[in-house]
Amino acid sequence: MSRPSLSSSSALPGDPPGGRRALTVWGIGVSVYFVAVIFRTSLGVAGLDAADRFHVSASALSTFSILQLLVYAGMQIPVGLLVDRLGTKKVLTLGVVLFTAGQIGFALAPSYGMALASRALLGCGDAMTFISVLRLGTRWFPARRGPLIAQFAGLAGMAGNLVSTLVLARLLHGVGWTAAFAGSSVAGLVVLVLTLLFLKDHPDGHEPEPFPHQGAAYVRRQIAASWREPGTRLGLWVHFTTQFPAMVFLLLWGLPFLVEAQGLSRATAGDLLTLVVLSNMVVGLVYGQVVARHHAARLPLALGTVLATAAVWATTLIYPGAHAPMWLLIVLCAVLGACGPASMLGFDFARPANPPERQGTASGITNMGGFVASMTTLLAVGILLDLTNDNYRIAFSAVFVLQALGLTQIFRLRARAARRERERLVASRVETVHVPA
Repeated sequence: MSRPSLSSSSALPGDPPGGRRALTVWGIGVSVYFVAVIFRTSLGVAGLDAADRFHVSASALSTFSILQLLVYAGMQIPVGLLVDRLGTKKVLTLGVVLFTAGQIGFALAPSYGMALASRALLGCGDAMTFISVLRLGTRWFPARRGPLIAQFAGLAGMAGNLVSTLVLARLLHGVGWTAAFAGSSVAGLVVLVLTLLFLKDHPDGHEPEPFPHQGAAYVRRQIAASWREPGTRLGLWVHFTTQFPAMVFLLLWGLPFLVEAQGLSRATAGDLLTLVVLSNMVVGLVYGQVVARHHAARLPLALGTVLATAAVWATTLIYPGAHAPMWLLIVLCAVLGACGPASMLGFDFARPANPPERQGTASGITNMGGFVASMTTLLAVGILLDLTNDNYRIAFSAVFVLQALGLTQIFRLRARAARRERERLVASRVETVHVPA
C-alpha cells in the first residue's frame, strides 16, 4: 500500500462543499459580527466625550471597557459550549438582541452606573458573535479554507472598527451622544431580521452528530478535553500575546494618547486610528493567504508581530522630546494593524487540535486570551495614568509585561503542540486511506 499523503490541500471526507450558498449564509453571520464590532469599539471614539458626560476620571473611564471585556472574556467558554450544543443561529440571534439592547441603553443612560450596565449587556451579546461565526465557517467551508475564512471574519470585524472611527465619530460630533448611539442601534435590528430569515447552521447533508450527553458532566468533559490539547493552550497564548496592544489602543486609550500626550488634533488622531484599521485589513489578507499555503508560517508570523510591536512601542515611548515625530506615530499605527491578524493565528493552532464537536469550546478558550490581556492592560493603563498625573510613557509600559508573559508560554508550548498536531494529522490521513469504498 502506498504511503498516504500529508498534504493539507486535499479535502477530508465529509468536508462541506463551500460555494455561493456558503458565502451567502456565512456573510449573514459575518454581518452580525461586523455590527457587534461597531458597537464594541464605539467607545474608542467617544472616550473623551464619555469622560465629560459622566464626569469620571481615567481609571473610571477605563472601567467601561474593562467591564465590557470582562463580560466578553468570561462568556467565551459558555458561548463555545452553547454553540456546540445549540448551533449558530440560536446563539447569534440571542447575541444580536443583547448587544442591540446594550447600545440603546448606552445611548439613553442618564448616569455612570446605567452606562456601565449597558456596556456589560453589550459585551454579553458581543461575546456570542465571533465564536459563532468561526463555527459557521467550519460547517459551510472545507477545512483547508479555515485559515483564510478566519482572517476574512477578522477583516469584517476591522471594517466595523473602521465604521466606528470614520462614521460614528462624525455622527457623535454632528448630532450628539444620544442620537449617534441610538441611531447606530438600527444596524442591530437589520442583522437580527437577516439572521432570523436566512441563516442556517449547516448545509443539507452535513448535519452534525447528535449530542446525547447533557448537564454538568458534559460541560466538564468538553472543557477538559479541549484544554488537554496543547494546540488549544498554544492558541490561547498566541491570541493573548498578539491582540491586546491594538485592542487597547483602538478600544479606549489610543485617542487620548494621541491628543493629550502627543499634542495632535482630534482629526489627525482619528486619521491615525483609521490607519490602524486599514493596516489590519491589508495584513489580514496577507496573513490569511500565507498561512493557507504554508501552515508552518503560523508561529513565525505571530512571533514576528509581537517583536515588531514591542520594538515600535518602545521606540515611541522613549523617543526624546515631548512628542514623537509623525513618521514614528504612523509606523506605530501601521504595525499595530498587524496585531489583529496575528491574533487570528491562535485559532489556527486550536482548530486542528480538536474534533468538530469541540470546535466551539476550543475557540472560546482561545478567544479568551486576547480579551483577558486587553482587560488587564486597560485597567493597568488607567490606574497608572491616575497615579502618575497622566504620564503615558509609564502607563503604556504595561504592554511589555504582558508580552513577556505571553512569549514565555508560547515558547513553552510550541514543541508539544507541533508534535501533537503531527500525530493527529497522520492518524486522520491513515483513517482516510482505510475508509471502505
